[in-house]
Amino acid sequence: MSQITMAEDRQIKRAVDRISNLPDVILHHILCFASTKLAISTSLLSRRWRHVWCDIPSISLDVYYLKTAASVNQTLTRYTAPKTTKFHLKSTRRENIPHIDRWIKCAMSHNVENLTLDFWSPCSNRRTRLPDFFYNSSSVKKLSLSLSYSHTIVPECTVSWTSLQKLSLSSCTLFDESMANILSGCPFLENLTLYHCDELKILDLRKSKRLRTLQIERNVWVPGPTQIMAPHIHCLRLLNSQLSCNFVDVASLTEAELDICYIPMFPNLKADFLQAMVLKMLEKLQNAEKLTFGGNVIQILSLAEIRGVSFPMLKVKALTLHTEISQYVIPGMERLLQNSPDLEKLIVRGRVENSMPGEHLDQYLKLLSLSPDQCWRSKDGASWNKHLGDLTSAHMASLVKLMLKNTKKLDKIVVLLDEHFLEFEIEDVVVPKLSHDNNVTIVLSSNKLMTSDELFDES
Repeated sequence: MSQITMAEDRQIKRAVDRISNLPDVILHHILCFASTKLAISTSLLSRRWRHVWCDIPSISLDVYYLKTAASVNQTLTRYTAPKTTKFHLKSTRRENIPHIDRWIKCAMSHNVENLTLDFWSPCSNRRTRLPDFFYNSSSVKKLSLSLSYSHTIVPECTVSWTSLQKLSLSSCTLFDESMANILSGCPFLENLTLYHCDELKILDLRKSKRLRTLQIERNVWVPGPTQIMAPHIHCLRLLNSQLSCNFVDVASLTEAELDICYIPMFPNLKADFLQAMVLKMLEKLQNAEKLTFGGNVIQILSLAEIRGVSFPMLKVKALTLHTEISQYVIPGMERLLQNSPDLEKLIVRGRVENSMPGEHLDQYLKLLSLSPDQCWRSKDGASWNKHLGDLTSAHMASLVKLMLKNTKKLDKIVVLLDEHFLEFEIEDVVVPKLSHDNNVTIVLSSNKLMTSDELFDES
């Protein structure tokens, strides 16, 4: 390794000096993007940096062993910021680290606005007892609480989070009464996320009049809410397990995303039940103008279409489909388009994500004494690929033709393909010729970086 010349050494020192001469507010902003441990290590750079970290408005602590608790206590003793905008504490179960309540209280005493508590434990069936002062804050605006599975949240005091706008609860057991207690103390809640929250049966959000966004993810092991009453929400994202979920009231919805969680360890396909459930959900989503469906939903709709079950009409204007492009989604996709007369923008993201195996769908049709080969054949006689890996440029051309044929007001089509499964060049796709009065923009790409909003906003 070559020696650093004197000129290079002076250049490095000048660079460090330029950073050190920045105002404290700029240095604090830079250090907010680092962990607290790394921020403290900057004190070795120079005298100028020795106490800079003490006033940064962000604290991030990872505590996995009791022997590190003393250093955390020392860190918080030296911490002098008058206000903490962000406090992130990640730790093993609270029973092993006796100082956790003290650390949480430190965050609350600094009027923290963004609080994240992530507790992990290898033990199950434990009741998590958070201190009463945790449930009483006028400063917290964003709260994220993550626990190990089978840990229970039971607030034993009145909840008062009078400034809370965004709440995320993850991997915890949450009973209806506890959820009601929490919601009653959040008068300004705007965004609620429930990720794998067990035991919650009825999610009643009728009194949460400011709530606009609701996100729920369930799975086979952690069912989550079976009834949702949310008359004020505008945006709903639901990753649903193969279990019952009823939208009792979602009258104000303008945007929704829906998919079904498929668990390979539980291969039994409850096809009849899933068709009835998805169609009931569609009825509640009729007035939404922006919809996103996963591939499993479209597969279930395909089975319903093959069986001749009627679909509700939709008022959707912007539709996004995250799905494997194959014969198992074509009937459902076609019916969706036909029942969306106001559709203007359509995105199809061709990908394999948690998809139900086609052979399970074939087996279901055989139980109904139907021929899979005949059922999956398009109404115009075209045959489709069984797997995304078998997709050809001809299939892509047929897909675009199907979209154009089954829509009236469409002005933009975007098809994004997973490049890992492409066996052809996008440029080889022959786009169907349009009539003289059909001015539809068609974009075919393997670009995976653009969001749906970016694609819709493009001219």
